Amino acid sequence: LLFSGGGPISGFSADYNWWGQGRIWSIPVPVIVFFVAAVIAHIVLRHTRYGLYVYAVGGNAKSAEANGVPVRLVTWSVYVIVGVMCGLATFLLSARLSSAEAVAGLGLELDVIAAVVIGGTSLFGGVGSIFGTVVGALLIGVLRNGLVLMNVSSFIQQILIGLILVAAVAFDQYAAARRRA
Repeated sequence: LLFSGGGPISGFSADYNWWGQGRIWSIPVPVIVFFVAAVIAHIVLRHTRYGLYVYAVGGNAKSAEANGVPVRLVTWSVYVIVGVMCGLATFLLSARLSSAEAVAGLGLELDVIAAVVIGGTSLFGGVGSIFGTVVGALLIGVLRNGLVLMNVSSFIQQILIGLILVAAVAFDQYAAARRRA
């Protein structure tokens, strides 16, 4: 807002826009970036001590700390990684649109949370996988695309995504209660 005065910024170079609009072997560059990031995240979470720490802190921070996990450092680093990934997503979106606007991604947070929960990640921590999140993101993308093609109002789309999120959280609660029993 400071630089744009509240309006969109445009006029990016073709090299910049390539990151959002370009293709490699007929595959859109943002799709390639998405899958590379997903593979790296999977490797880090499933095959490193750091990934084990992330799951431990997400599951029960007090227990993780009692077992020697540097909880504050892990929590801080996860927030930094999320910030970097949000920056990458913003870069790709602005390159795709050939424009940057402060509110361009407004409302996408609901889609992200829904994709993660549909993918099997518990909102209460300690459970989840990158593969499940990728599947959840693909399902939300297909759902959104279908709703747009059917000319469904964006307000109704938000309601439907919200209902799916509520259903997924309810199912997660039900599954967690069954695991405890």
